[in-house]
Parts: sequence; C-alpha cells; structure tokens
Amino acid sequence: MNGWFITGTDTGVGKTFFTAAWTRELRRRGLPALALKPIACGDRSDAEFFAKANDETLSLNEINPVFLAPPLSPYAACVVEDRPFDLCSLHENVRAVAARFPGPFLIEGVGGWLVPITRNYTVGDWARDLSLPVCVVARAGLGTLNHTLLTIESIRRSGLDICGLVLNFHQTPPDLATQTNPALLEDLSGLPVFCFHHAADLQELPEWLQP
Repeated sequence: MNGWFITGTDTGVGKTFFTAAWTRELRRRGLPALALKPIACGDRSDAEFFAKANDETLSLNEINPVFLAPPLSPYAACVVEDRPFDLCSLHENVRAVAARFPGPFLIEGVGGWLVPITRNYTVGDWARDLSLPVCVVARAGLGTLNHTLLTIESIRRSGLDICGLVLNFHQTPPDLATQTNPALLEDLSGLPVFCFHHAADLQELPEWLQP
C-alpha cells in the first residue's frame, strides 16, 4: 500500500474532518486518493463522511468493514458485545481494497495511538502492520504539548516514520498557548507542523502531505 496512517492525540481532535479535506484536495489535483475508516465504534458517521470525500468510489462496508455499536474502544466494545475482534477480517478487507485501487490511501485509526483493539493489540500495532508513514492530528490549544509529545515518543518507539503534525485550530480560543504551540512543537519534535483552520488551507498543501 501507499499512503498514510492518520492517528490522533485523543478522540475528537479532528482526524476525520482533516482526513476528508485532505482526500478531497488530493482528488482535486487528479490523484485517486481514498480515505478509509476500517474500524468504527458508536456510529458510522465518519465512514459516511469519507464516502462523500471519496466521490462514492467505495461502499460504506469497504470504507468501514468493522463496526461496533458501543461508543467505546474496540476492545471494550467487543467485551460489552461479548464477541472477539476479527483481526484477520480487518487486514483482509484493507488488502482487498488496496488490490483494486492504486491509492494513495488515507487510513484513519480509531481514537489515539495506544487505544486497544484487542487486549494485546493496539492501534499502534495495527499501524505497524500496515507499515505506512504516520500523520499525527492534535488540538492546537492548551494541553496539546504533553499529549502530542507523548504520542510522538510512542510512535517513534514503534519504529514508524512520522511525516508531520497537523494542529487543528477549529473551535480553539486564540490565546497565548494557541499562538505559541505550533513553533514549540516544531522545535521540540523536529517535525513539520501544518496549521489547519479550514479546508481551504489545504490548497497550499505542504510537500510532506503529498504522495
């Protein structure tokens, strides 16, 4: 596969909105990019959002082959539903889509980097099996330094490459933390930082967000 694995410093940091906007921009440039949400918990709204970003190229089940009704981590949702998580099915579905389309593929994880998919298999383990460079999405405001640096440390420990950081400024107060965090994170992490306010920002797509 070619593409990226998109993870976040937490749930609700804007991974889906950014990934959909990124997919649309790549497709606008003539690239057959496809966004995938292989695991969803609680509802399938993220996958439905991706279906539109993909110009309806894939069915909902191709975008999201694994759906768990409880709004929990995959492992907790499986415990509540009293059923095992089918890792083989997860991998087979992603491979099947990759065999039919050239990509690039934008694969969004579920929650943060260490969210458990099974008791012994995390989002990070899944990303390592996919062997894609990782794009980290984080909130732009106060508190993001700790969450982002911990996430970066864990990803680097896994041996995967991080292409860069996306700071989501949506509904973030324009305070001193928000103003200083981009430069601080770039300095402390040594990674490029993209400041994402709205979809139009992606018209000036940095090189590290291009195939």
